[in-house]
Amino acid sequence: MTKPNRSDVAIIGGGLMGAWTAFFLRRNDRSVALIEKGSVGEQSSGVNFGNIRLQGRHPSQFPLSLRSQALWEDIEALIGERCEFAPTGHLYLALASEQVDKLVQGAHQAAVHGVEIEVLDGQAARARWPWLGSLVHGASFSARDATANPRLVTPAVVRAAKLLGAHVLEHARATKIEQLAPGFRISTDRGPIIECDTLVNCAGAWGAEIAAQFGEPVPLFAAGPPQFVTEPIPCIISPSVQSVDGTVIFRQVARGNVIVAGFPRGPTDPIANRAPVPPAKIIATMNRLAEVAPVLASAHVIRVWSGIEGYLPDMLPVIGRSGTTPGLLHAFGFCGHGFQLGPGVGLCLTELAIEGASRISLDAFSITRFSGSATTVDEKISKEFDAAIAARTGGSRIAVDRE
Repeated sequence: MTKPNRSDVAIIGGGLMGAWTAFFLRRNDRSVALIEKGSVGEQSSGVNFGNIRLQGRHPSQFPLSLRSQALWEDIEALIGERCEFAPTGHLYLALASEQVDKLVQGAHQAAVHGVEIEVLDGQAARARWPWLGSLVHGASFSARDATANPRLVTPAVVRAAKLLGAHVLEHARATKIEQLAPGFRISTDRGPIIECDTLVNCAGAWGAEIAAQFGEPVPLFAAGPPQFVTEPIPCIISPSVQSVDGTVIFRQVARGNVIVAGFPRGPTDPIANRAPVPPAKIIATMNRLAEVAPVLASAHVIRVWSGIEGYLPDMLPVIGRSGTTPGLLHAFGFCGHGFQLGPGVGLCLTELAIEGASRISLDAFSITRFSGSATTVDEKISKEFDAAIAARTGGSRIAVDRE
């Protein structure tokens, strides 16, 4: 039998959450093994839109989001690479009069947590950003928000963790997880066996499979946000921009390309590792882009992609201790909102592993919220996903099979 490798902590999942957790654990002199079934950062962590957004957060996320933002703003000092981090600001747009109230409510919620949001009517928004079209009825702007290149970030954090001594095992699927007394043993299809005191489940859209092994089923489902990029054009758009209804999201990078996304999110195949984007979605989103920013009406799409993301019906992630198994921590199901939260999540998981408690509350994200017979379905499910996905997810409540 292969002699097991021993680490204080083993992490399953080499996306952004796993990478930052490995990095902070090594900064605290804990031995760590990071196990990834493919290449680090190749799933949603590496193909998302790249928003580092405080604005528009669920109220329960603000303490974690603010903690994470401070780490993003220090990213070059932390890991030695900037990863195209840019304090661009984030602009929300109301494209109908009834959406303006949502901007105002969001600004008020943010202000309670110390996040400054500027609200403008449509005329003022168009005066400040002349490339906006007449469809814009109002806007809110968060100057502290930023962007980064998701293709660069996770590999850079993993490199920094490896320099600190983290053991990273790529292209190794965890085939068997056993409980020890105490701790865990993880077998992989590449042969290495890892034993650890603490196990961290950062498996993204596959995180529910691990949770279920420990008697914690959750109603996770997979979906993919359609995303495109245009040819380079003259740089005119400085903030990251998003409509309140999610029909168009866009930002321009320093090279001149415009990255574009828009709901509804579509189906994916986590088994075959595929997230196709139907041509009709490209056309619909680019038409919407032309309405919101007419200056981009003639921009040509040169590449299309998506990613496999994990979602929960209440549109909140699972972060924190297992409700059934000592030594097991979870961080998955970030519902398309996890890129900004990554550094903060890694730091909180490190505190849980070392100190036994996070310095900010993670109660709202506990996996135990699914321990009853049902959980509330957020209204976003019917608005931000293809009809077939929304129908499978259910109405106002969804049952969880606990057998």
